[in-house]
Amino acid sequence: MENQDPDTYRFQVNLSGMINILSNHLYSNPKVFLRELLQNGIDAITARQAYSPDGYEGKIHIEVSGTSTGATLLVEDNGIGLNEAEIHEFLAMIGQSSKRGEDFLSTNTSFIGRFGIGLLSCFMVSDDIVMVTQSAKGGPALEWRGKPDGTYTIRKLEGAHAPGTKVYLRCKEGSESYFEEGNLQEWLFHYGALLPYPIHLASAHTTRLINPPSPPWVKEPQLARRHRDEVLAFGKQVLGETFRDFIPLQTSSGRTGGIAFILPQAVNLNAKRNHRVYLKHMLVSEAASNVLPDWAFFVKCLIWTDELQPTASREHFYENAQLEQVREELGQAIRQELMRMAEYDPDRLKAIILLHALSMKALAVEDRPFYSIIHEWLPFESTFGTKSLGELKQHNPIYFTATLDEYRQITHVASAQSMLVVNGGYVYDAELLSRLPLVDPVVQTERLLPEEVSLSFTDITPEERLRYYESVRLADSVLQKFRCQVQLRNFKPEEIPVLYTLSQESAHLRLLEATKEVSTDALSSVLGSLGATLKDTAYATLYFNLNNPVVERVFHPAHKAMLPSAVEMLYCNALMMGHYPMSRQEMALLNKGIIQFIDWGMTARHTAGGEE
Repeated sequence: MENQDPDTYRFQVNLSGMINILSNHLYSNPKVFLRELLQNGIDAITARQAYSPDGYEGKIHIEVSGTSTGATLLVEDNGIGLNEAEIHEFLAMIGQSSKRGEDFLSTNTSFIGRFGIGLLSCFMVSDDIVMVTQSAKGGPALEWRGKPDGTYTIRKLEGAHAPGTKVYLRCKEGSESYFEEGNLQEWLFHYGALLPYPIHLASAHTTRLINPPSPPWVKEPQLARRHRDEVLAFGKQVLGETFRDFIPLQTSSGRTGGIAFILPQAVNLNAKRNHRVYLKHMLVSEAASNVLPDWAFFVKCLIWTDELQPTASREHFYENAQLEQVREELGQAIRQELMRMAEYDPDRLKAIILLHALSMKALAVEDRPFYSIIHEWLPFESTFGTKSLGELKQHNPIYFTATLDEYRQITHVASAQSMLVVNGGYVYDAELLSRLPLVDPVVQTERLLPEEVSLSFTDITPEERLRYYESVRLADSVLQKFRCQVQLRNFKPEEIPVLYTLSQESAHLRLLEATKEVSTDALSSVLGSLGATLKDTAYATLYFNLNNPVVERVFHPAHKAMLPSAVEMLYCNALMMGHYPMSRQEMALLNKGIIQFIDWGMTARHTAGGEE
């Protein structure tokens, strides 16, 4: 059997299907057609500058006329223009780019657009695209008409035409808002505020300049410090927020710069990081979340670059080595400015730290030199109130808890005894407190467990021990099923009747038993085996405060019949005060105790002759 050469075929592209993909999947909003036209115009101007640089000044003119579905939009540039061969190559080949090369996606050029589909986006708002173009290289002026069914015509025009390109769009039904003058003005500024060439918008009423000349601090961000009011006003105009402070940004290459505006309100760790990024001065993304380190969530940035690689939609950037380097250098710029403030403007830094403590702590965790410089201003919650670390260092050693629950369990008792304990339960706090001796060797820090606070309680007298001996034994036997022993003490504040503390072993056992309740039979069996090894030593302690009138009355020998139920209720009360998760058995005990006390109350009323 003879070998035959296989037949070769071409894919057929459904243009209307491509338009649907553009509008519903590739681009976030049909208004990006305006950005695509601006990009084409800027690229044409850039190409003409390279072709005939002497005395040439690029500009873009946009004009809207008519209303509703009769509205027409003209976008004109005085750039390089196209000849007929270029029209066939760049407008008829979907995906072809005018920036040719072996790998134009990874090659840095002076152009913004890279994918040759910009004009196609206009079909999202118009069923007719007319382009009139005159190449600066010579030849006749040409008219190109494109239809969404994939057909197009080219016609040579008579007479002399100035080099450049005009694109005419007629509004299609449902796209009226994209041809309204007010929206066009807003969106043109939105995309082109930093473009280096003037953009004019004309209508039947007026002609206005969209983008004023770029300020000097765009080319040299470090100059922004000398134009503080101007920078803050620009930030409000572009980002829509009133800022009070900012940090200039620039990479070592100088190819990426920007302004990091410090947010005027505190934000949480999971807040969206939406930065506005301009590629070669054209807005590419207004929601870039990956251009700064994770800890820098206290700023909102305007960033301009010519070295990052956009995705096909030109609305985001590829996560690659170049972006990683830019992200690291921008983070370093913020870090260095904060450290500069610590030396030359400490009050300014202190104000930022008080407002954005969480972000500052996130940076301090990963950067010890930064922590060393700013640590005294970092705020922490303590039994003495919210204090800076500089104030807390006056108390040596500094005791801290590792979890929020541990802090809640001991805060009342520690406060009553004027004992300083710092809450290390919030994110980053325990880690920073444990590392404090590394940046200040004079200071010692020590983790405090709830059972260690009980050592400062006042013991009862021998007479009180003898008087309440039988009651304590009975209370202890009541709580044995919960592996909890009873201790009678005097401590402040008097309002706290009981305090529940866990040893490390009992905490592990309690966690195992809680997990066992919601696990499968097989896993419960495994957890039960693990817990069996802890049962001999895993005892909690319930401290009863003899200074409290409720405890004193409950433990009085005259109330022996009520003691078991009262002890069980106070046990449940201590668990809730300490924010311990309650098991099913403990919840049942709480419900049983409530019913028991209701029954006693009802019985007492009937015995006294009362009525329901």
